[in-house]
Amino acid sequence: MTDLQGRRAIVMGMDSDHNYQTIHAKVPLAEMDRYSTSLSSLTSGRGTFTMKYAEYQQVPTDVQNRLLKEYEESQKEEE
Repeated sequence: MTDLQGRRAIVMGMDSDHNYQTIHAKVPLAEMDRYSTSLSSLTSGRGTFTMKYAEYQQVPTDVQNRLLKEYEESQKEEE
């Protein structure tokens, strides 16, 4: 759960089924890069995940500003 919260996840709930825990969360697609490696490391290779599209949302202001700065810097380097 801590790893997901660090990825700007909104945890929708948790279920327990026998010896398994299922976490339902909404996470921005950009934050799911390399998640399989992280999950494998956290669960000693036993964890799995699935993804499906939920909705589009506006990017938070701090992330938007960071992306704009990166874009502007890349444009200056190309000139």
